[in-house]
Amino acid sequence: MGYGITLKVWGDYACFTRPEMKVERVSYDVMTPSAARGILEAIHWKPAIRWIVDRITILNEIRFDNFRRNELSGRISADTVKRAINGAEVLLRQTIEDNRQQRATMLLRDVAYVIEAHFEMTAKAEDGDSADKHYNMFLRRARQGQCFHRPYFGCREFPVSFELLEDELPQSYYRDLDERDLGWILLDIDFNNDMTPLFFRAVMRRGVIEVPPLEKEGSA
Repeated sequence: MGYGITLKVWGDYACFTRPEMKVERVSYDVMTPSAARGILEAIHWKPAIRWIVDRITILNEIRFDNFRRNELSGRISADTVKRAINGAEVLLRQTIEDNRQQRATMLLRDVAYVIEAHFEMTAKAEDGDSADKHYNMFLRRARQGQCFHRPYFGCREFPVSFELLEDELPQSYYRDLDERDLGWILLDIDFNNDMTPLFFRAVMRRGVIEVPPLEKEGSA
């Protein structure tokens, strides 16, 4: 077990998109461990450390909302970009008027979580790296609200507010609920195994989801 931290995160909206939904975006009921890791990495990350999420506490009631928005229906192809790099005269832009499509999103509203996590040193650590150094760097940045980029809840338009918790943890809305099965949820992406998605059966007990170790979960 490495150095552990406890972070409260909250926001107005969130969308942790289910991968089985091909067209319309539908969010999981709760934040995924990979999204939690992304928030930690936005505050402090270096190649010398690897964040591991241990548990997630759901503070607020799980509530969904729906809305529709205009999006681009396509993207500029890689072939077009390569041709432009090679000096060809191509149009490297898209206009919403020509490529507009409406997509529905089922998202979460008024979300708040507590992330409990730790980090471990990696093989990329150099002589000047130490667990104490990175632990104190994270604490300092989290206390001051600093981050490399603004963390977000699934989509960049849903920013995250965060606060380092160093005293008593806030209580969950579901603290009196013994158990609730949330089904299969994305655990993380195994970048060492051809970017294989890994899933786990998320069970919320009294508002807390225990996150299994990455190496103990099967691939999709």
